[in-house]
Amino acid sequence: MVDGPPGFDEERYKKRNTVERAINKLKQSRAVATRYDKRGYVFHGTATAAALVIWLRT
Repeated sequence: MVDGPPGFDEERYKKRNTVERAINKLKQSRAVATRYDKRGYVFHGTATAAALVIWLRT
């Protein structure tokens, strides 16, 4: 039985997939996807607000 290419870690891939899905959900918010905010701390607040909306909807 072949598990995949050499160096392939199935558990690590599952975690990466989870992170990518979370980032894609955040990018559904237009302000996060296009980064209209000039300052880092303002963008951090925008991303936090988008994450809260996602969390509250689930």
